[in-house]
Amino acid sequence: MDASPSPAPATPPKRSRAGGLLPWLLFAAVVAAAGWYGWRHWHAQQARIESLAQQQRQALDARIDALRVSQQAQAQRLQQAEATNRLLRDELLGIGQRAALLEDSVSKLADPDRHGAQSLRLDEIELLLGIGQQRLQLADDLDGARRALALAAPLLAGIDDPAYLSLRQTLAQEQAAMDALGADPRVRANTLLDALMAGVQAGPVATAPNTTRAPWYQRLLARVVHARPTASAGLDQQPDREAALAALQVEATLARAAIERRDGVALATATARIDNGLHRLLAGSPLLAQKRRLAAGLKSLPLHAESPLSGTTLQQLRALRGE
Repeated sequence: MDASPSPAPATPPKRSRAGGLLPWLLFAAVVAAAGWYGWRHWHAQQARIESLAQQQRQALDARIDALRVSQQAQAQRLQQAEATNRLLRDELLGIGQRAALLEDSVSKLADPDRHGAQSLRLDEIELLLGIGQQRLQLADDLDGARRALALAAPLLAGIDDPAYLSLRQTLAQEQAAMDALGADPRVRANTLLDALMAGVQAGPVATAPNTTRAPWYQRLLARVVHARPTASAGLDQQPDREAALAALQVEATLARAAIERRDGVALATATARIDNGLHRLLAGSPLLAQKRRLAAGLKSLPLHAESPLSGTTLQQLRALRGE
């Protein structure tokens, strides 16, 4: 038998190159889309987390501010509570003292004869205090005001009513303030004026002695040239000096009248004229500096005596009596 030839094997069809790359392209697109979506989701998540953290920080800051304000309010309340406690403690002490005074007053209410005598004594005390106040206000009479207070003190001490205990302390304080004023300004002014005019004469001025021995040429020139202060020019003759002293005495009289009237302006004007006259009469004298210091003190001396506590006892007494 003749063998027939076997058919040739069929070759598989070749796939195109574009068809093999398409799945890979699709896979790459899916992966890119998934990555882009994941990145967007992560970015949005981070934004939400950051916004939430910012809100939490703001809320925490607001809470801290509220706590700080609350702490300050609590501190103020504590201070107010401490002040209230101190005030209540002082009021309790005052109530205890008033209760003791009320007990003493109630225990003395059984005496029916004491009220008339006490009223008369209070009228006398008020009269004395009013006289002292008027003497001080109208005439600046310190001594008269002091005498009135000194007369009222033993009368007030004889009143055993506890309601007038504080009045005794007020009277003692007013007396101490009046004593602290010292002497009457007119007395001090007259003393300074007497010291200012003491030793002023119309005779020649005694100059300070020269303790050092001058050279021979100065002694020789002293016989020809005489030095003299220019302030005393025109007062060489005795009549001129007597006239200047008379004018000075007139100014001193005007100064005394101003002191009696308690006129500070007139006293300053007269003292300035006395100072000018002394500058002419005592030129070159060692007493001039002392006299000018006295004149400056007299010019600046106040003639009115004022006490900040004057009349407080009278006002308190009238308030206690309901007048």
